Amino acid sequence: MRFTESSALERRREEENLELGGQDGNKPPSTVGLRDRLAHFTWPWFACTMSTGALAVVVAQTPNQFTGLQTIGKIFFIADVVLFSLFNILMATRFFLKPKKLLLSLHHPVEGLFFGAYWVSIALILNCTQLYDGPSTGPWLTKAMEVCFWLYCGVVFIVGVGQYYIFFQDERLNVADAMPAWIFPIYPVLVVGPLAGILIQSQPTEAGWRMWIGAVALQGMGWAVAFIMYCMYMQRLMGAALPSPSTRPGMFVSVGPAGYTATALFSLGMAAPNVVPADQFTDSVPDGNFIKNLGVMAGFFLILFSFWFFCVSSVAVLTGVRRMSFTLNWWAFVFPNAGLTLAIIQAGSALRSPAVNCIASVLTVLLVGFWFLVAGFHGRALWRGEILWPGKDEDKTMKE
Repeated sequence: MRFTESSALERRREEENLELGGQDGNKPPSTVGLRDRLAHFTWPWFACTMSTGALAVVVAQTPNQFTGLQTIGKIFFIADVVLFSLFNILMATRFFLKPKKLLLSLHHPVEGLFFGAYWVSIALILNCTQLYDGPSTGPWLTKAMEVCFWLYCGVVFIVGVGQYYIFFQDERLNVADAMPAWIFPIYPVLVVGPLAGILIQSQPTEAGWRMWIGAVALQGMGWAVAFIMYCMYMQRLMGAALPSPSTRPGMFVSVGPAGYTATALFSLGMAAPNVVPADQFTDSVPDGNFIKNLGVMAGFFLILFSFWFFCVSSVAVLTGVRRMSFTLNWWAFVFPNAGLTLAIIQAGSALRSPAVNCIASVLTVLLVGFWFLVAGFHGRALWRGEILWPGKDEDKTMKE
């Protein structure tokens, strides 16, 4: 496919309307009230809770633990729950002030893509609940987690089908503008495998077996859809210009699907000997051990695919760093890369390698640093009216 120079320039001017957190450069009015600002609280804000929850999960599982590390992880977990509750209140306030925006936000070609971020945040809260509260809570939590797991699976399957159908039916997105954000409607399914890998460890064998089967099936569906979106994203990179510098952090979203799928393959594979009946598929070998080896091998097969996208995204960001200003897609510095870090943690556990564990620990420290960096810029942009301001957010092209 060939693109003329004029069409490429036109796409670059419109990119801010197709990527997370783009700004139109309009000067804000001299006075904007709180009511007007809250009317522009959009779904991409939940990228913050995604990143906070993902960081808490990484801290809980990172190797080379030391005294106080779990406490640090619990602080991030509590912060995640507080932020998620606050964001729910702010989102409800927005829809109370502008009722029409509820439906409009779900099929808007920019904001609508990030409705999945809300559900990923819920999955990470469930994950953290098991990691931090499971060891000190009674058996009631085990049953509650099983119920929540299946409810979550049912909801995100509907979300994955419904959101893509809305875009197929009502919107016309240009493949030449494809971005990793197009994967977001299926992202809630992509974290089912890692979630199950944690929950299964405390479940009875029969319940764990059912969760294992469901997680494998849903993870496969999520990865297949994400891979299709990868192909369109690669076509865009080959045939059109890179995203504008301020939105290039969103390229890191491409790291997540492969990273979380590799994590799922490792964790579900390692859990297989404990939940897969010995003669479920064959009578000659223990099925659980065979599946464990297969899952670990598949995890290693996929992990460098995630790292390759990490490298491409890093180079793109570094080449445009001097021209970057804050947008909500900066949270992609944390959440997708947390998926790659979790995969490396699982790889280190499978290999029993101190060197790989050391790499995982270094990446954990970097993630914590980037979380504080992005949080600082986020607060600064909020204070200066660069976000949550009429004409500056993802809903700026929404017709009310």
